Amino acid sequence: MKVILLQDVKKLGKKNDIVKVADGYGQNYLIKNHLAILATEHGKEMVAQTKEKERLQELENKKNAEALKEKIESLTLEFQLSSGKDGKTFGSISTKNVVEELSKKYDIKVDKRKFINARPIQALGYTNLKIELYKGVIATIKVHLSEK
Repeated sequence: MKVILLQDVKKLGKKNDIVKVADGYGQNYLIKNHLAILATEHGKEMVAQTKEKERLQELENKKNAEALKEKIESLTLEFQLSSGKDGKTFGSISTKNVVEELSKKYDIKVDKRKFINARPIQALGYTNLKIELYKGVIATIKVHLSEK
């Protein structure tokens, strides 16, 4: 029996693959648990429609990420830290602080794990942080750290 997988199935195949399985396995497990459908013309049409919807959703997500990138790159976040002699700062600004500031002031939601090579900022002045918003869409945000 040939079936089209609706999800990844371990040791069998990836989503949208057409695989040949035993009749009992196909009927009693894969189809019954909505992991696969029969590989008929109707089933192939359904998979093609699903792929097209996913492609359109992918384009929409990328377009939204590009718009967010433009918005983020126009911003400069301001932070203040206490500092002692010789410009040495007490404490640092982490990605968590940056995410909270973006959320609070500009209502922009970004995952703190999406920062690329981010380390806590301890140096006074301007620092650029890179954020991967989506596959291939990387925004750069300016962070200005000044003395209290």
